[in-house]
Amino acid sequence: MNVNIEVPNDLYDKALEIARSQSISVADVFATACAEHVAAWERLERRAQRGDRARFLEVLAKVPDTDPGERDRLPND
Repeated sequence: MNVNIEVPNDLYDKALEIARSQSISVADVFATACAEHVAAWERLERRAQRGDRARFLEVLAKVPDTDPGERDRLPND
């Protein structure tokens, strides 16, 4: 299947650089990147399905309700 997409010039340039260094097509670079991204989403979905909200809340309840230490504060806190 052929699909046309628009990508920013800088992203295309990076893909072209990778393609040249690996002796593959730019289309293969984008197809591989897309396949890896889809696989990552699938892994994340499987992990989410294993999650247990009740267990999460049980563990969260054990965390002390205190202000963060000085080193853990955000710059605008």
